[in-house]
Amino acid sequence: MAVSPTEPKELRTGWTTGTCASAAAKAAVVLLVTGKLPMRIEVHLPSGQAVSFPVEDSGDGGAVVVKDAGDDPDCTDGARMTVHAKEISPSGDLIFAAGQGIGTITKPGLGLPIGAPAINPVPAKMITQAVREITEKGVQLTFSVPGGIEMAKRTTNARLGIMGGISILGTTGIVRPFSTAAYRASVVQQINVAAAQGEKQIVLATGSRSEKYAMDLFPGLDEVCFVEVGDFTGIALKSAAKMGATKVTWVGMVGKISKLANEVMMTHFHHSDLNNQVLLEAANLAKASTPVVEAATATNTARHFFEVCLEEKELQPLEILCQMAKKACLDHVSKPVDLEVIMVDFEGKNVVARA
Repeated sequence: MAVSPTEPKELRTGWTTGTCASAAAKAAVVLLVTGKLPMRIEVHLPSGQAVSFPVEDSGDGGAVVVKDAGDDPDCTDGARMTVHAKEISPSGDLIFAAGQGIGTITKPGLGLPIGAPAINPVPAKMITQAVREITEKGVQLTFSVPGGIEMAKRTTNARLGIMGGISILGTTGIVRPFSTAAYRASVVQQINVAAAQGEKQIVLATGSRSEKYAMDLFPGLDEVCFVEVGDFTGIALKSAAKMGATKVTWVGMVGKISKLANEVMMTHFHHSDLNNQVLLEAANLAKASTPVVEAATATNTARHFFEVCLEEKELQPLEILCQMAKKACLDHVSKPVDLEVIMVDFEGKNVVARA
């Protein structure tokens, strides 16, 4: 029995671009073979679960499936995944082509040949399975998404070397709201792309402000060397070490650094609270003034501690926090890495401390 993609949930799951592409491809091939576009199409997820989608006419001989990302803040939500199918031989392979709004691979490290459309292996398998349920003919499938070029600007595609549009992605076929797994995978992928280009220095930043300042700090580095890791410092460090980076620089603000100093490598606020003992230890090691020591114990935010350090013109506690964070990171990686930790201010404009 097929599952409707509109079943209500507490947080509604959605469908990946890969699932939508497989549905649109199957519908386009039904149109090619029968001359009629189905109003609805069923495809199977990698788990074997059947899901069905309404199909729209593109108006120029193609099939359209509109992506519903559920409650996930996905920039491709509402994308009109469009596929045109053309027979190229009575029997033979399927050929995938990138139309308008679908990216093309231009750099190594993504597991796809340069020049290929940005269709990841799992979606490619789903598409092939869906089409082969209809025909064994050799067919060219051209994928396109109106507005895909603009959507791609809100992704890391250009930095990864995926040019001209969005990627067709997915591993399970389902978008889970606020998926940490997806973000984690993108961090690892960015580091792999840098490695494939022979880059040996990786700069990890926790957010867009930190990353922008990091780029100003290291103007000679290729853009691909800069990775916005969010809360995933641990996996980013391990990935950089595994790929053979000779130099890793971590750039962020006091909140994340205080959590790293507390040996917390997944730094989202849901996963870790502020440990005042870490701030107090840094203050005591620095033989800080009474206001700084009091801030370490009284505050429930690292930012307040940071601001008092600046007011008192005492930067050593912040430098010690960087040292503690660096040690914790190196212990986590358990592999020799030349690591530097840099603390920037809340405007992301000035280096305040480093180790």
